[in-house]
Amino acid sequence: MKINGNAIKPGNVISHNSRLWVAVKTNHVKPGKGGAFAQVELRDIRDGTKLNERFRATESVERVILEEIECTYLYSDGDTHIFMHAETFEQISIASEMIGDAVAFLQDGMIVSVATYEDEPISATLPEQTTVTIIEADAVVKGQTASSSYKPAIADNGVRIMVPPFIETGTRIVVKIEDSTYVERAKD
Repeated sequence: MKINGNAIKPGNVISHNSRLWVAVKTNHVKPGKGGAFAQVELRDIRDGTKLNERFRATESVERVILEEIECTYLYSDGDTHIFMHAETFEQISIASEMIGDAVAFLQDGMIVSVATYEDEPISATLPEQTTVTIIEADAVVKGQTASSSYKPAIADNGVRIMVPPFIETGTRIVVKIEDSTYVERAKD
């Protein structure tokens, strides 16, 4: 689908220079001389490289629509993660780079949204929150419980998380995957 260069919005996926890019930031500029243009910061979907590009209002770019499919996480084999398509039961391999830092939160049976383009997986998005078990937490310092201080803890997936002082080793907590922050104590 062709769109004008000034219609690109953050989150749009476009085909440019025979590669797929996602628009990260857009800035519309109207200089004193010449025509208006959109200054767009693009990130390559496959390898993560960035590019700053100017698109005039008269230029048209190819907007790509990605297909979202639900998959279930099965297992990891090194830097490759195997998922199963929810409807066809076909297995899909996705590299760690396509998932990003959230890869540490993958758990058996987790439902993940996989974006595909022409039946090729482009990225995988994990749910907003997940439950982890704290395997190591510092002791509470007496007198600090009145303030809203947090202490470092390590989850069973190796991720370091700041938790409230009442969280102890062995406690199951809910974590926001996007930035590895504590949400609440898990309800068992």
